[in-house]
Amino acid sequence: MRIIIDAFGGDNAPLEVIKGSVKALEVYDNIEIVLVGSKEIIEKNAADNNISLKGIMIEDAPDVITMDDEAGDIMKSKNQSSMAVGLKLLASGGGDAFLSAGNSGALIMGATMIVKRIKGIKRPAFSPLMPKVEGQVLLIDSGANVECRPEMLQQFGIMGSVYMDKIGGIKNPRVGLANVGTEEHKGGELQHKAFELLKQSPINFIGNIEARDIPHDAADVIVADGFTGNIIVKMYEGVASALMKKFKEVFTKNLKNKFAASLVLKDMKQLKEYMDYNNYGAAPIMGVSRPVLKTHGSAKADTFISAIKSVIDYTEKDVIGEIRRELDELKKEG
Repeated sequence: MRIIIDAFGGDNAPLEVIKGSVKALEVYDNIEIVLVGSKEIIEKNAADNNISLKGIMIEDAPDVITMDDEAGDIMKSKNQSSMAVGLKLLASGGGDAFLSAGNSGALIMGATMIVKRIKGIKRPAFSPLMPKVEGQVLLIDSGANVECRPEMLQQFGIMGSVYMDKIGGIKNPRVGLANVGTEEHKGGELQHKAFELLKQSPINFIGNIEARDIPHDAADVIVADGFTGNIIVKMYEGVASALMKKFKEVFTKNLKNKFAASLVLKDMKQLKEYMDYNNYGAAPIMGVSRPVLKTHGSAKADTFISAIKSVIDYTEKDVIGEIRRELDELKKEG
């Protein structure tokens, strides 16, 4: 499997991307990595940090899309950026999947316009995994589409269900609709119409889910418009970070608390790891015709190693092919 990686995407690029990519080649068998970006800068960073690039291919790209650039720049002024060149390489068959920690808006635009959508999909969606009391929950969409139509949410539910079946190993995953109440009549027009469409879909739709119930194993997939989903995921990350900070304050408050902390240190470390979003790899942009995944902008080398594992799983288990098959079935039933 050949994985194309945007070497200049994210806050810690290119050094952490290089380090993570080199380590991934040691960890995972049967993969090849193509780093996309300035060949000169990549090689200099590697040399300055005594990193061997043996086994790493480099696709030269002279420009970079920053977090301040507009999404549409990837098709215009930044069409020779590392992200744009990498997506073009994927679209032309130069690799099996693409990974970036860069500008989310530009990545969605590039994936949609360069790689193209799966036939029949209205809009692609971000779909991160988040921790819950038992296992993980998939949130779709988490920010790609601020404004949505009901049929888009229906497709999000189908794609999310396929993902949790194939990747999460959950047969007949429970799909819920993010809403302000659990009753069927709650929400606005978008939620009402999406509810009816999801009920008619070939998935295990269990109804509306309130945000407070998401961490408590209310569902395996949460469907939301991008505006709502982005608020949910950002709040999730913020609360987890704040809680871990408070735990640290409590356990370092005095000698008695420090002794108590020593007794549960291993468990607290495991909890911290479980709540850390950096350990959840990469989120696929579902609905795109080839595997395109996004990892956190603050990703460091270890995060890229986890992200590459997400890329491998998403590609090898043919989630895109299964989504196509589900859409075909939906058309036949319609």
